[in-house]
Amino acid sequence: MNLVKIYLLCASGGGLVAVALGAFGAHALKAKLSPAMLSVWQTAVNYQFYHVLALLLVAVLLHFGWQSRWLVVAGACFLAGMLLFSGSLYWLALGGPSWLGPITPFGGLSFMMGWLMLFIAGLKLQ
Repeated sequence: MNLVKIYLLCASGGGLVAVALGAFGAHALKAKLSPAMLSVWQTAVNYQFYHVLALLLVAVLLHFGWQSRWLVVAGACFLAGMLLFSGSLYWLALGGPSWLGPITPFGGLSFMMGWLMLFIAGLKLQ
C-alpha cells in the first residue's frame, strides 16, 4: 500500500471517528462527565479534526506529485499527534489512569513538528 493511500485512509477514518466521538461526547457523555472533563473531550475532538484536515492536505499534495521527505514526515507527525494527544485526552476524560497526562504533551509536540515539517517542505519547494 502506498503512502498516499495510507494517509488518505487514516485521514478519512480519523474524520469519521472524530465525528462519532464528538456526537458521543455531546449526547451520551454530557450527563456523565463533569464540565471540565467534557471540555477535555471536546479539545481532543477539535484537535483531531484540525489534524485530520492537515493529514488530508499532505495526502493530496503527495498524490499530485509533490514528493518531499519533509511532507512524508509531516504526515507521520500529524498521525502520531492524533494518537498521542487526542487519544490520551479521550482516555483521561473517561477516567483513564493519571500516567496518561504526561503523554499528552508529546502529542502536542508531534502536532507542532508536523506543522514545522510542512513549513520546511514549503521552503524547499521549487
